[in-house]
Amino acid sequence: MTDELMDYDEVMARYDVVIGLEVHVELDTASKMWCGCTTAFGGDPNSHTCPVCLGLPGSLPVVNGEAVASAIRIGLSLGCEVAEWCRFARKNYFYPDMPKDYQLSQYDEPICFEGGVDVEVDGQSYHIPVERVHMEEDAGKNTHVGGLGRIQGADHSLVDYNRAGVPLMEIVTHPIWGTGGKAPQVARAYMSFLRDMMRALKVSQARMERGNMRCDANVSLMPKGSSELGTRTETKNVNSLRSVEAALTYEIRRQGAILGAGGRVRQETRMWNEAGYTTAGRSKEQAEDYRYFPEPDLVPVAPSREWVAELRASLPEEPGRRRARLQGEWGFTDLEMRDVNGTEGAIDLIEATVAAGATSGAARKWWCGELARRANEAEIPLEELAITAHQVAELQALVDGGTLTDKLARQVIDGVLAKEGTPGEVVEARGLAVVSDDGALGAAVDQVIAANPDVAQKIRDGKVQAAGALIGQVMKAMKGQADAAKVREIIMGKLS
Repeated sequence: MTDELMDYDEVMARYDVVIGLEVHVELDTASKMWCGCTTAFGGDPNSHTCPVCLGLPGSLPVVNGEAVASAIRIGLSLGCEVAEWCRFARKNYFYPDMPKDYQLSQYDEPICFEGGVDVEVDGQSYHIPVERVHMEEDAGKNTHVGGLGRIQGADHSLVDYNRAGVPLMEIVTHPIWGTGGKAPQVARAYMSFLRDMMRALKVSQARMERGNMRCDANVSLMPKGSSELGTRTETKNVNSLRSVEAALTYEIRRQGAILGAGGRVRQETRMWNEAGYTTAGRSKEQAEDYRYFPEPDLVPVAPSREWVAELRASLPEEPGRRRARLQGEWGFTDLEMRDVNGTEGAIDLIEATVAAGATSGAARKWWCGELARRANEAEIPLEELAITAHQVAELQALVDGGTLTDKLARQVIDGVLAKEGTPGEVVEARGLAVVSDDGALGAAVDQVIAANPDVAQKIRDGKVQAAGALIGQVMKAMKGQADAAKVREIIMGKLS
């Protein structure tokens, strides 16, 4: 990294920040935007293709109706107007992952337009004005072999067209003013809002690490007191909440240093490097450079007002309102709810676990603690752990009933994740139930007392806190399967 960076506080003192966000969301439709090929993730390269998504001559596209419905529901959730008539256009440019040499998209006639949402950062609300939601198709995937995995220095490149033609929604904001030094955090909050909204609508998994949702983050600076927008840069395909915030922070500091030295910011695309910096891409094209023209092979889309009304009636509870409602129902403090919100996927799993019979506190304990740790270690989303909400509720019931301690429950989780059965089946197969038999516990206590006469004498002399040492040894001897309260009771009974 060779860029000069200005101190962030100095940038804020000298310049106003304007950001804009273009968010691409892959839809969870069963088939692609223009053909019947599957949208399933993975598969052998180029196995989910046909003449349409390969752009072969003579092939004709047909609009995916479910994708149109999803686009309208997204637009309605963002407070947008829904067009009574719109059409598709050809966006002409060449990339090896676009087999037609153009992308089917929408240009001046989007399906949804002029909306907006509010997000909160540190207790302050910020308005995000949404310019448009438009439908298009995703590109394929380039893999650059050799070097550092980028085209620079690669030996050769491979192209997989499985993703080509997957339904893609682009959500574009107007310039966002007035965020000040909070601009990167506001962008992150907006991305988090969109991710939660897409999942609530059930239109996309919004898995940023898989590319289901990704952000092109625009930023420009203008001197304090100026009303003229500065030259912007666009950091492309940022694929995590943390990276959106970090990329904007870096670009703000980089542009500040250029302007502070009397230079000019170049309008260009930039790439985010997870090491913590951006690098130059290509000069940014204007709309006219793409030579848009109406797509002749697709009829216009004209959603009836009755259909739009039906889709509006089907919208789920807004994610922010849902979180507030669940916090009240669960009795969580703000700190506890931040813990839940900060654990991706936890809120749905906790709700399902509570519905299966567990208390909200117990559900939060497992999903935001032990299970979140295991998901992080396995580098998979929480919901992909091989344990269900019903099984977590069953596990907690065994703890509540005295069959397990929390320590033993963690061993049961090992068995469930290893596909050894339900929590009850794992307890039986591994012999993990708590031992509460007075005879077995009494024998273990006698052995520990005999082995530690000095500690036993302290307890007889009234130093009851010394009992902890004996309890620990009994628990160790019983491999953690003793009832600690029962052990304490037996020790005090023998030594009082």
